[in-house]
Amino acid sequence: MKRHLDASAFLLPLVGALLLVAVWGFSSVTWSKNLPSPLRTWEVSRPYVLEPFAKRGELDQGIVRFAWYSLRLVAQGYALAILIGTPLGFLLGRSRLFSRSFDPIIQVLRPVSPLAWLPLGLVLFGRSQPAAVFTIAICAMWPTVLNTAVGVRAIPQDYLNVAAVLQLSPVRTLRKVLVPAALPSMFTGFRLSLGIAWLVIVAVEMLTGSPGVGGFLWQEYNSLVYEHIILCILTIGVIGFALDRLMSALEERFKTAA
Repeated sequence: MKRHLDASAFLLPLVGALLLVAVWGFSSVTWSKNLPSPLRTWEVSRPYVLEPFAKRGELDQGIVRFAWYSLRLVAQGYALAILIGTPLGFLLGRSRLFSRSFDPIIQVLRPVSPLAWLPLGLVLFGRSQPAAVFTIAICAMWPTVLNTAVGVRAIPQDYLNVAAVLQLSPVRTLRKVLVPAALPSMFTGFRLSLGIAWLVIVAVEMLTGSPGVGGFLWQEYNSLVYEHIILCILTIGVIGFALDRLMSALEERFKTAA
């Protein structure tokens, strides 16, 4: 039974991928003549894949170099989002006064598109890199804020009563009671924030022309190299999937340790 399940876990995604490639190939020879076929995409993009770290002069030729630049900005913006969003979520969850004061502001700012935050970041910092980090942080922190607040509010009052009986200090109550109890909701927010951070960096790089995956995608669109657009889309998807799996594994590790 276990072998059957393992085989299905491998074969079913493979079948889905083959069907997607078949639809892609059919579309490229019927109604969308500008869409390169899978074979053509591979032929044109092969140097970027087989030589992912290659470099020619000042122009990075490997797709990994573009992805690495994007990931560095994502890491900076995501770390800032977590550092700001987690304490803010705890305050919203623990303080009714703070929640009434700032929850309406959060609900107003949360739906704002990264395309609107980026110009403000450029006004504030004057350079594309810090503006990108600012945009990632402010767009990605809201799931962490809201899910952390939900997790804190859901903590049973009995837990807090026990902490009061044991006369735990506020810091020990936070470490021993609040954080472990709210951790599942917090990690839900962390995963959503990471996904948003990866989405935002692509849009930001396309607008600023930064030398990451998004900037490379926009450059190749302007150069009419459609094969590289598809390569960028696949790279974005694979990295996003890997980041989500990594966060899931980290969540399981923390749950086991707790």
